[in-house]
Amino acid sequence: MAEKKTYLWEIPEGDTPETPSGSSRSSEPLSVSALTNLIKGTLEGFYSSVAVQGEVSNAKLSSSGHLYFSLKDREALIQAVMFKYRLSFLGFEIRDGMKLIVSGGVSVYAARGQYQLIAQSARIAGTGDILAMLEERKRRLAAEGLFDEDKKRPLPRFPSRVALITSPSGAAVRDIIHVLGRRNAGVDLIILPCPVQGEGAAEIIAARIRQANRLSVADVLIVGRGGGSLEDLLAFSDEAVVRAVAESEIPVISAVGHEIDWAICDYAADLRAATPSAAAELVAESRTTLLSEIKQFRLALESTIQARLDRAEAALDSFALQDVEARFMRLFMPVARRLDDAREALVLGIDNRLKELSQRRLLAENALELTSPLAVLNRGYSITRKLDRGTTGRARFNVKTSSGLGGAGPIVRNASELEKTETLHIVFASGSAMVEVEEVEK
Repeated sequence: MAEKKTYLWEIPEGDTPETPSGSSRSSEPLSVSALTNLIKGTLEGFYSSVAVQGEVSNAKLSSSGHLYFSLKDREALIQAVMFKYRLSFLGFEIRDGMKLIVSGGVSVYAARGQYQLIAQSARIAGTGDILAMLEERKRRLAAEGLFDEDKKRPLPRFPSRVALITSPSGAAVRDIIHVLGRRNAGVDLIILPCPVQGEGAAEIIAARIRQANRLSVADVLIVGRGGGSLEDLLAFSDEAVVRAVAESEIPVISAVGHEIDWAICDYAADLRAATPSAAAELVAESRTTLLSEIKQFRLALESTIQARLDRAEAALDSFALQDVEARFMRLFMPVARRLDDAREALVLGIDNRLKELSQRRLLAENALELTSPLAVLNRGYSITRKLDRGTTGRARFNVKTSSGLGGAGPIVRNASELEKTETLHIVFASGSAMVEVEEVEK
């Protein structure tokens, strides 16, 4: 028996496999079943063992344990399935965005007229184009600081209004309404409808986020949708959406897909929720939990008050009516005694201080009297001043300054300062006189 081989098929454009010998070119029409059987026999016989390279999308594990997924490239897509017993030998988990080389055979499902690849084995060929693009975008936006932890704000514990940005017909809306109604029906929910996938979805989502901030419609924003393939979630990894989330003044919860799904807006949001239902639980405190906390606080407060009352009653019981005055006096007397002593010390200190200040005043008056110029004049001395002269050379005397100790000119301290015929102003203890110099002895 010849050895079975596996081939990686690449059919050039315009070329097709040879027409099978069992086909009919007659003018008689074929039934649908007959045509389907011809196609099934041709594909399954001609492509019984092939290796196909492509990017994984729409990977979904069924309840029976079989994995259904798609392989695609830029121009085409083929459905594929790997049964449970084959998955157990695979050694890794097939996820959306992976590039795989899948070996198996083509099978036709006649009931639906569909063909698919029955995968026998698979190996990783490299990271898919979508994942590579998302990783590059995430690194670039992270370098700008859009995901920094210090920019994230805490959520209000009791928000009164929550805005939900999602498709109004999606499962996320129903889940959130159900959770809010169950946990806290007092929270108002505002739905800002938008498409969550497809062309133009990202621009509308970003516009809704900016609109919610501009109008201050809520205390918390939930941005998200239900689960889907990697391609379905791309709108929430768009750069416009990520920047709108990062710039939002209202705290944002990113609730995109299921727990295993991720989008770049998860990193820019203030908080990521595994699902839309989890996001609703984060913004709505459970009424049961709140009532339980209130009950615990009430019991703790009642216990504290009762304990203080018990201590107060015990303290009052120790006081008999006849002992109250004696107890009071024992406490009051030391204080009253200290007060009296302090008052007496204060009065004595003030009296001593007044006496000291009076004595210092008398000494100052005596010292001032001894240094007074009038006292010197009373002992027979006088003050001699020169008179100012005008422009004509004649002596000019100012009456207002000639009385008392004042004078019209500088004081004469040396005879050498005088000249003959010069007029002087002499001040005595009582009165003054104008004299003219007749002779100077130096």
